[in-house]
Amino acid sequence: MKHNILFAVIMGSMLLFSCADEKKDPAQPTGEAETAQSSNFDYVVDQFADLKILRYQIPGFEDLTLKEQKLVYYLTQAGLAGRDIMWDQNYRHNLQIRKALENIYTTYEGDKASEDWQNFEVYLKRVWFSNGIHHHYSNAKIRPDFSKEYFNQLLSDTDSELAAEAVDVMFNDADAKKVNLNKDADIVLESAINFYGPDVTTADVENYYSAIKVDAEKPIEKGLNTRLVKENGQLVEKVYKSGGLYGSAIDEIIVWLEKAQGVAESDAQAKALGLLIQYYKTGDLNTWDEYCIAWVESTEGNIDWINGFIEVYNDPKGYKGSYETIVEIKDFDMSKKMAVLSKEAQWFEDNSPLMDEHKKKEVKGVSYKTVIVAGEAGDASPSTPIGVNLPNNNWIRQTHGSKSVSLGNIIHSYNNAGGSGRLQEFAHDEEEVALEKKYGQLADKLHTALHEVIGHASGQINEGVGTPKETLKSYKSTIEEGRADLFGLYYLMDPKLQELGLVENWEETGIAAYDGYIRNGMVTQLVRLELGDDVEESHMRNRQWVSAWVIEKGAAENVVEKVTRDGKTYYNINDYGKLRNLFGELLKETQRITSEGDYEAAKALVEDYGVKVNQDLHAEVLERNSQFKSAPYSGFVNPVIVPITDDAGEITGFTIEQPESFEAQMLQYSKDYNYLPEVN
Repeated sequence: MKHNILFAVIMGSMLLFSCADEKKDPAQPTGEAETAQSSNFDYVVDQFADLKILRYQIPGFEDLTLKEQKLVYYLTQAGLAGRDIMWDQNYRHNLQIRKALENIYTTYEGDKASEDWQNFEVYLKRVWFSNGIHHHYSNAKIRPDFSKEYFNQLLSDTDSELAAEAVDVMFNDADAKKVNLNKDADIVLESAINFYGPDVTTADVENYYSAIKVDAEKPIEKGLNTRLVKENGQLVEKVYKSGGLYGSAIDEIIVWLEKAQGVAESDAQAKALGLLIQYYKTGDLNTWDEYCIAWVESTEGNIDWINGFIEVYNDPKGYKGSYETIVEIKDFDMSKKMAVLSKEAQWFEDNSPLMDEHKKKEVKGVSYKTVIVAGEAGDASPSTPIGVNLPNNNWIRQTHGSKSVSLGNIIHSYNNAGGSGRLQEFAHDEEEVALEKKYGQLADKLHTALHEVIGHASGQINEGVGTPKETLKSYKSTIEEGRADLFGLYYLMDPKLQELGLVENWEETGIAAYDGYIRNGMVTQLVRLELGDDVEESHMRNRQWVSAWVIEKGAAENVVEKVTRDGKTYYNINDYGKLRNLFGELLKETQRITSEGDYEAAKALVEDYGVKVNQDLHAEVLERNSQFKSAPYSGFVNPVIVPITDDAGEITGFTIEQPESFEAQMLQYSKDYNYLPEVN
């Protein structure tokens, strides 16, 4: 899963974790990567609107063998070959709109000093960042700060073509949310995401997939790689595969994966890549499961990858996987330091506050490694997770284990891209500031690891109860992310961490972690929302409902105190031990909800505590935040791996180059990886 973990970086560069961890939106950076990276490296590329564009390095690439370097290169090319799939998945008009915007940008010869043109450039960069016209995090449609009339004039001046419907939707109120999770909405019909035909309803989806029977012991991820549409009044699945939907891009993916298979580090790697190729050729979800098993069991070697239709956060019903790729080089030094959590996974499970019947008797094969990212595409780029835990299919995780990784060089870039002063503004007192500065990065790193390695691996569903996707429905993602967060929070205030050598002072590290979580869940993540908006994104919801629930339940004993000073709101924790107990109580209840499939309890928890925002507090937070120039969201350009060839065309080596600008990389990608028609 991608937890996108997303402890929203209260200091500006908020990450995400995929389970992958939240992309989902990054969490507070963990300061994890201490690999040799250039000290004078220029991390910041650009900043506009609410976004900052960063660079990352690939330390250790030069130490790989030529064969390993080829494997990395081929895998990154395979990922980029499918880039446009994500654009089309996000919204049916995205590719048409992008082509028109880029044509205007590259050919317009009019006044580029005007405010309208400057606003046009910002709009285009925002669309590039979000892989479409809906905000990558809030899901709201990005509104142009120029008129429809001006845009039509740009189209005319540059001989650019764009269908009238696509022009209209840029400026009107149609398809306002990429993903609409409002409890009163038809969440499929009123979501712009292109996983379903525009006339498909929530009832259609529920009826269609409930009629598909799967092996109860080893269920496939039904609907993962299809678009569900109506043809002649009948529901039909369009499968993503060679010869099927997105086939022209998938064929290019296959070409590069076959090259990668030819330079695999081991037979296990080659087997996994072969199954991935077969899956892309056939679209068969049983083959996808075979691939996931082979991938999770392929643990040797220096190179690994994530590739496929994986995270289901963008589907309001939780069936459809977004296209995503990450190519990884293992960082063995940091991975050794964190492997201790994997070895102790059963201890954490056995000593958790879960009901005995909800505890796993045997936690299977949870591995945790720090990796160096060599390239990303699709749902992982430009906005990237900081950690990933896969595969998502629960029976495979339970039977064969999972891989949990932290993206070390990505975190390193976040941590070195400059601070913002938000901590001083929103922390309750100097003691809180001091502990955050001393222990904050370590606390975040440990929360990420506990969330991924222990949290997502913990607990079991009662016999006869369906999967959370079926039972908890639209609340599945936020409940799961909250459950994993709570597992981490419970153990962040435990001397076991010091016993394992992971911290020097478990109590102060835990205090810093608790301060940061409550501060972010109740206050600082609000800088990401427009005034008046509800909380929509699953990870933001879980941070709010976790924080709000424990504050309310501890009110009688004043466990967490709301403080108003000089017209500003702060939250001060008065009793960390009691707060830990409250986290444990909520973890127990959240696991019960998951284990029993208690939809009504999930709905009540999320809707009562995680959706609505105190508007007075929100207005105050936005005003206090207005003094800071650092953008609340960050993303990345990718380093460019350039092959060196001899006279015969054989690759003899590689250089790594950084793109000159965000615009240059986006335009180059559109030119080099343009494998889909505008309408699919």
